[in-house]
Amino acid sequence: MILKGQVALITGASSGIGRATAELFAREGAKVAVNYLKNQKGAEEAVAAIQKVGGEAIAIRADVTRNAEVKSLVAAVHKAWGKIDILINNAGDLVARRTLKDMTEEYWDQLMDLNLKSAFLCTQAVWQEMADRKSGYIVNVTSIAGRNGGGLGAAAYAAAKGGLLTYTKGISKELAPYGIRVNGIAPGVIATPYHERHSPPELMAKFVANIPLGRAGTSEEIADVILFLVSPAARYMVGETVEVNGGMLMD
Repeated sequence: MILKGQVALITGASSGIGRATAELFAREGAKVAVNYLKNQKGAEEAVAAIQKVGGEAIAIRADVTRNAEVKSLVAAVHKAWGKIDILINNAGDLVARRTLKDMTEEYWDQLMDLNLKSAFLCTQAVWQEMADRKSGYIVNVTSIAGRNGGGLGAAAYAAAKGGLLTYTKGISKELAPYGIRVNGIAPGVIATPYHERHSPPELMAKFVANIPLGRAGTSEEIADVILFLVSPAARYMVGETVEVNGGMLMD
């Protein structure tokens, strides 16, 4: 078990990539805090699935765009297990596709808070304890949109994810001397509830037509790479954002 004895906090883990990562981490021996905001049922199902196979997990509701709730989230994990070894900043969403014509200041701020500010707040809340132990792992889940600008109506989302990609580089330089490895992952088109909400079948078909592997990815395939990034196999990787997109974007 690669993660035996470690405690992982995964934001936005009630479905999709977050849930797949939570279940994979638990199979690898980690105790997992499954954060959610609205999807309590999904979070509880993830915890039940983990417990069914003998793992340890708890579901914790928190709005990770709010500093007070992030602090309460971290405190709840500490109360359960006493530490946090791994932070996966996965919370994020497009919310809705909006072009510049339909853009509002409130929508812009919402996208920045959800996809970028949340990662800052969570990182700020856990880094000191990791630094004190001279050990910690943080993975920021960004997006192919942060590289290519995203599809129509996703400019604000793409800007936030691009900011997260750059933040990953900057904060990794600060934290590496403390023994904390910060990296990122940029999923391409992944078959998750995100695309069920925001990408009609005809749009998904266009996306898939541009993927050399000829299909959308799965949450489990992204989770596998996240596991690699927090494992000893990636021990010399710092500030890197790994593209996982079936060949849709090569950098």
